[in-house]
Amino acid sequence: MEHFVSLFGPVDAILAREVLAAPVIAYLLLGLLLANMVGRIVEYKQHESQAEKGWEAITRHPLRVATSFLLVVGSFYYMTVHHHGGLVFSTLVLGVFITDLFEFESRQVEARNDRELDTPKGAITASLVALLYILYQTLFFVVAPVWNQIV
Repeated sequence: MEHFVSLFGPVDAILAREVLAAPVIAYLLLGLLLANMVGRIVEYKQHESQAEKGWEAITRHPLRVATSFLLVVGSFYYMTVHHHGGLVFSTLVLGVFITDLFEFESRQVEARNDRELDTPKGAITASLVALLYILYQTLFFVVAPVWNQIV
């Protein structure tokens, strides 16, 4: 197991424990990212129905907001457990977070101008990149035997 900073005592003992060659926190982050993507879908459907009432009615969905917050905090925590992976994933999650802010404003502008709402393409792309990386972190053990023979 990689050496890490122990900031939270028993929490570190649980979340830094490796299961299937990845720390538990990586699997939690994978689940949070998937929940965030589902929240984005739900939020977009909500925005479509709210846009009919006017741009002031468009609000953020609590599921996406909560999972975004937990992803940012969790990715920062992941840096204490797995320095390199945590830094890369934190950067990707911050990209998703910032993209979500701009996508929300875009939905309001589209509704204000009576235009059809676009899908949040930027946030979806950023989420998929983050998903690919966390899948790499959590499921590397699947391809490790082949990878180690090649590299």
